[in-house]
Amino acid sequence: MEKTAVKLMLTLAVGALLALAASGALDRAGFEYTERSFKRALVTFAVARGLNAVISVAQGTEIAVEPAGVGVNFAPGQVLDPVNDLVEQFSWVMLASATALGLQRLLLELFATTGFTGLLVMAWALALLLLWLPRLAPRARVWLLRLGLLLLALRFVVPLLALTGELFYSGFLHERYAASTERIEQVTGTIREINEGAEREAAAAEVDPSLLDRMRRAYQSAMSALDVGSYLDRYEQAAADVSEQVVNLIVVFLVQTVLLPLLFLWGLLRGIGWLWRLPLPVADGRALRADAGGASGQ
Repeated sequence: MEKTAVKLMLTLAVGALLALAASGALDRAGFEYTERSFKRALVTFAVARGLNAVISVAQGTEIAVEPAGVGVNFAPGQVLDPVNDLVEQFSWVMLASATALGLQRLLLELFATTGFTGLLVMAWALALLLLWLPRLAPRARVWLLRLGLLLLALRFVVPLLALTGELFYSGFLHERYAASTERIEQVTGTIREINEGAEREAAAAEVDPSLLDRMRRAYQSAMSALDVGSYLDRYEQAAADVSEQVVNLIVVFLVQTVLLPLLFLWGLLRGIGWLWRLPLPVADGRALRADAGGASGQ
């Protein structure tokens, strides 16, 4: 009776999982969550490239100053050079994250195909048939059970990864992501405004007529020197804001697209190894162990 109850519970559990696989409900949720993450990664990548663009403009804008009548050109945007390196690395992180999410979507599509689901159903139909007929091909039953468990793991691991990633994001990462993205967009606008002021300053210096008297030149030179200091201060403040927010976003996407998938992969490999070594009954109370060459328990 005990063995019959175990067989019945296994049959019902597998039947429910096969029905879930055939319905595609978990797959649809996985697709939806993966699409959300993929779009977030693309939007954040665009934000990073936009920030990189305005920083590049800032680094290339020069302001002319003539202290004591000697012409000197300053590029206050060069103070953003370390931040530009960080943003470049951030862009690569976002590209890698978007690629990982694209691969996750591809695996979802692969394991949700009718062919894979049909293979899963066929493997379990044979395994359950042999489970209820223990004297019929006992060794084949053991290997079919292990194959069925492996196919079930592959069938559901990617949707469960997408579900877990979205739940973790909603519970722990959403506020950090939203605040950091909004702040980076604000800083991008601020740097763009500073660039426009610096460009107007540079253009005014270029069109300054040569007939202006020296006093006016000296006054403008003094004002330009003050502007350079102002630009440096504003750029430095923007750089301090950007660095913190960029690091926050790197943490968000590394957790969702690197750390969680690695944990799932580790768990999957450990689970498969455990299932493969698990002693399964062959017939008449005997058992077969894969790591003993099929000789134990006989």
